Amino acid sequence: MEKVPVRQHGHAKRKLPVTILAAYVMLGLLSVIMIFPFVWMLLSSLKDATQIFKLRFLPEAPTLDNYRYILSSTSKFPQWFKNSVIVALCTTASVLFFDSLVGYALSKFSFPGKKLIFLLIVSTLMIPTEMLVIPWYAMARAMKWVNTYWGIMFPGMISAFGVFLMRQFMQTLPDDLIDAARVDGMGELRIFLTIVLPLVRPALATLAIFNFIGNWNAFLWPLIAASKPKMFTLPVGLANFSGEAGSDWHYIMTGAAVAMAPLILVFLLFQKQIVRGIAMTGLKG
Repeated sequence: MEKVPVRQHGHAKRKLPVTILAAYVMLGLLSVIMIFPFVWMLLSSLKDATQIFKLRFLPEAPTLDNYRYILSSTSKFPQWFKNSVIVALCTTASVLFFDSLVGYALSKFSFPGKKLIFLLIVSTLMIPTEMLVIPWYAMARAMKWVNTYWGIMFPGMISAFGVFLMRQFMQTLPDDLIDAARVDGMGELRIFLTIVLPLVRPALATLAIFNFIGNWNAFLWPLIAASKPKMFTLPVGLANFSGEAGSDWHYIMTGAAVAMAPLILVFLLFQKQIVRGIAMTGLKG
C-alpha cells in the first residue's frame, strides 16, 4: 500500500519577495524624511535663542519659556490664533453650504447651459491666485473691506473644487429617491437639507477638512487684505517674527508647532471620512 503523506500542521514561514521588502524600506526612508522636519520643529520649540543655531538634535536644556511668551498677553499670538480660527471656520461653513447647493443644482436639475456653467466653474481652477489678488484688493478697497474679517474671508466663501467634488458625489445618488420626495410634496430646499445632505456626509467631511486646512495655512491674500497686526492670521503673524535685524527662530518654531496642532487633531478625527469621501466620489458624468 502506498503511504499517504502526512501534512504537518502549522503555518510555514513565508519569505517576503525582494521587491516588496525594498518597497517597505523605501517607504520607511521616505516617512523618516517627511517626519524629520516636524520633529526638528518640535524640538527647536524647546530651545532658547542661544541653542537654536547649535547643530544639536536634542535641546541641551529644554524650556517652555517660548510657549509661555507666545501664549501670554505680551504677544499678539492669541489674537492671531483667534483670527485664524474665525476665518477657517466661517469659510468652511460657507463652502459646505454653497458648494453643496450648487453641486445639487448641477447634478439633479436639467436646464439650458448646465454643462457650460459647470465647465466655466471648473476652468477657474486653472487661474493662479496671484492673478486674482489685484482685482480682489481693488474690490476690497472700494467696498472698505480692508482690515476686516469679511475682507479676508470673501475669496474663500465658495470654491470651484468644492462644487466639482459635491457635483460628482451627488450624481451617484438615485434620482428615484428625490423624485419620490417631490411626489410626496416636499420642497426643493427641504429635500436638499433633509435627504441629500445626510447622504453626502463623507463628501462634506472631505471638503470641510481640505477647506479648513487651506484657509488655516493661507498666507498671500491675508497678508494683502490685513495691514493691522490685530487682524493678522497665524501664517502672517509668524512671518513678523522675521525682520531686518534677524529672525526669532525659537518663536517661529514654537508658533508653527502650536499652529500645527489643530490641523493634526482635525486629520486624526476625520481621516476615515477623507478616504471614504474620495473613494466614493467617483468620476461619473
